[in-house]
Amino acid sequence: MTFDPPTVAPRLIERSPSMSGAELVATLVPPRQFDSASFDSYRPDRDHPSQGEALAKIRTFAEGWKPARAGGFFGRGKKTVAPKPGIYLDGGFGVGKTHLLASLWHAAPGPKYFGTFIEYTALIGALGYANAVQQFAGAKLICIDEFELDDPGDTMLMTRFLGELVAKGTRLAATSNTPPNALGEGRFAASDFLREIQAIADRFEIVRIDGVDYRRRDIEGHAASFGDDAELESAVASRSTAGERVTLDDFDELVHHLGTVHPSRYIRLLEGVDAIAVRGVHPLTDQTDALRLVAFIDRVYDAQLSVLASGTPFDEVFAGDMLNGGYRKKYLRAVSRLIASATR
Repeated sequence: MTFDPPTVAPRLIERSPSMSGAELVATLVPPRQFDSASFDSYRPDRDHPSQGEALAKIRTFAEGWKPARAGGFFGRGKKTVAPKPGIYLDGGFGVGKTHLLASLWHAAPGPKYFGTFIEYTALIGALGYANAVQQFAGAKLICIDEFELDDPGDTMLMTRFLGELVAKGTRLAATSNTPPNALGEGRFAASDFLREIQAIADRFEIVRIDGVDYRRRDIEGHAASFGDDAELESAVASRSTAGERVTLDDFDELVHHLGTVHPSRYIRLLEGVDAIAVRGVHPLTDQTDALRLVAFIDRVYDAQLSVLASGTPFDEVFAGDMLNGGYRKKYLRAVSRLIASATR
């Protein structure tokens, strides 16, 4: 069957997705670029030995699901020390934390779940706390990518949520979201995390991973941008003719529409799409709009979609003091992902 490109590109703002609780939970799997992630396919950077050490430690953590070995002669042999039920990978962007987390998920028995901190808090908000606990009851492993500490309310919500599940035998694996230029901040982030979840803190092993963001070696780089709307629209038409499913929206309309869709359903906005195009990108001044865009960009990046845009380079969309404020880590992660996703 041939694909007949539309004369007018479809628009994301025309989609108003709905999802059941079971459908929302079913989306909690590693992003598709990590479908085949494994411990063997992780390539530690020799210039940063902590990456190899992290690989060894998370391999050991994965051994926790295997039956315990019997002792030596008459059971008097040396006992194997069981790994802690939680492991926390603390490091900068693009050093392989998500690859290791996805590898652990693939190695673990089910039921198991994988999502970002934002995805879990959004899902709990959509389902309600009690229903969310019920949905995850019996999980063998919960992976939380980019655990965030900038929102005390969400952090404490996740603390309580994870605490209830750990008490019932669930094991946890989390990563931090330390920016690459925040020297020493990673260790403070780990300490803050442990203070917030003090009820289960002693059950976590902290593993530091150093390195350079493989997506963005130069922190001063920019996301690709078209010179004007006409050039962008021409690129959209060309891709559509080639068989790609490309959406085209005005930036302000898209940002407004994101406010009408629960973040847990952003993934459904992008269903069946190969690339998104956005006209008239400009810096945002409203923090609520900026945070919604961050959550949306996370879903775009996880789906490995190309981003085409005109106007301000997309990585400059977080204006004013946003990059110096309390949500700095969120915005830096989005910038890194936008630079990786933006194309011409």
